[in-house]
Amino acid sequence: MTATRLGLLAAAFAAGLVTTPAFAQNRCAVTDPTGTPLNIRETPNGEIIGRVTNGAGIRVINTSSDERGRAWALISPRGRNHVVGWVYREFVSCY
Repeated sequence: MTATRLGLLAAAFAAGLVTTPAFAQNRCAVTDPTGTPLNIRETPNGEIIGRVTNGAGIRVINTSSDERGRAWALISPRGRNHVVGWVYREFVSCY
């Protein structure tokens, strides 16, 4: 991962901690109705950098919208060897 990507993720993470601390503590899971793994992206609607399985527990760090107004969530999957990145918010349920 390049220094630029690390810097962007660090900035997004820091912004999420400052702007949405209560939301970041919710328990959430991937709920893609197709049942397939959900793509994790570098930026909202950006390059795919990983996948997270349907039903997996995740932590939402921050939310944003893309140029079309679609909601995206910056997530950190629970467990080991996870990729922090953006997923389409419609496929995330928090409880």
